Amino acid sequence: MKNITAYKNKKILVLGLAKSGASSASLLHELGAIVTVNDRKPFSENPEAQTLLEKGIKVICGEHPKDLLDEGFELIVKNPGIPYRNELIQDAMKRGIPVITEVELAYQISEARFIGITGTNGKTTTTTLIFEMLNQGNKNPLIAGNIGTVASDVARIATEKNIIVTELSSFQLMGIVHFRPRIAVITNIYEAHLDFHGSREQYINAKKNILKNQTKTDFAILNFDQKEGRQIAKEAKGTVIPFSKEKYLPEGASLKDGFIYFQGEKVIDYQKVVLPGKHNLENILASVASAKLMGVANEHIEQVLTTFRGVEHRLQFVKEINGRIFYNDSKATNTLATKSALSAFNRPIILLAGGLDRGNDFDDLIPSLKNVKALITFGQTKEKLVQTGKKAGIEKIFIVDNVQEAVPLSYALSEKGDVVLLSPACASWDQYKSFEVRGDIFMGAVHKLV
Repeated sequence: MKNITAYKNKKILVLGLAKSGASSASLLHELGAIVTVNDRKPFSENPEAQTLLEKGIKVICGEHPKDLLDEGFELIVKNPGIPYRNELIQDAMKRGIPVITEVELAYQISEARFIGITGTNGKTTTTTLIFEMLNQGNKNPLIAGNIGTVASDVARIATEKNIIVTELSSFQLMGIVHFRPRIAVITNIYEAHLDFHGSREQYINAKKNILKNQTKTDFAILNFDQKEGRQIAKEAKGTVIPFSKEKYLPEGASLKDGFIYFQGEKVIDYQKVVLPGKHNLENILASVASAKLMGVANEHIEQVLTTFRGVEHRLQFVKEINGRIFYNDSKATNTLATKSALSAFNRPIILLAGGLDRGNDFDDLIPSLKNVKALITFGQTKEKLVQTGKKAGIEKIFIVDNVQEAVPLSYALSEKGDVVLLSPACASWDQYKSFEVRGDIFMGAVHKLV
């Protein structure tokens, strides 16, 4: 870790805790900053705040006092999930107080280079694939971000021999200043998180932030099957490496005659790849490009692609029970992810879906529901999904209270050869703390069936 002095004796507010806030507060305290933490959760229910107080850090819990900024803070480190329309953030911006997110701190202290991965879908799978390929190639990778340990905790232990592979959300990228990844990947861009960003344009601008500090010695890996990817390429300052699953690109990563190629070099027979789902080809191509740019040999890439079957909560095989196959796709928090999951199967499907209502409808799912023989829905969006199911001609549609209730019903409705798929098409926060919790509850209920 770099022993930087930029924060020594500076008054800094960490707004919002959870993992990233707690890590930021501890780090800044160690760097000599005068830290105040503010979190809505009451102190008695807030173990992170209790731990920080024991370290001598000032904590204010239970509310965001309107006069908090009168204390003269020089910087705010914001939890990524707090929107910029928050009153305190708006006030800070009017006062000219800089607002950053934890990943910027991680970059500032890191001795290691970064590979940053963002996009609407496929971030976790791509991040994991890149990490595994670099690991097989003895490149000393560390993995960080939304996928596990927060980036600043990883950056503390990283040396110049490491490379940090980190998954980055649009929320995090809105709060970067100097963050500059050696390789930046944008897997794809679709409409998402408009409740947070306000418009598709603002969402895309947040994603593009991953490229803003790159130079020609860095690489921008972009999806050329999308007009957004091709447009972003025109603005990129780094060296653009395109990927496409639709046409051969000699300058990038693509498919030709059944083989994956990178810059004209045959890397692997695609038939050997075991990761299910056509949508995963995008993730694979972006990962291959990243690994090749880092000097990973084809044999090590092949070792990963012939054994890696996916990440937890993303088309994760759970169990086969009397010929019924259960899959956990709890990470599908938008319709595009659910459409991708549905396209991975030719068998009849019992679909479990529903969750947080972000104001959208689900009619774009209708063409993908042709193999769905029964729909079980729950959460805030249950009525909307019922209407979508009826429009799609699904005859068996049921509403339940939660995922746990949906599992035994799905088994009762299924027959030998069917797929039971949890792919909610919605975020989990109306009923569950995270998509991981939702997926774990689903898997636990499956294992209790027999």
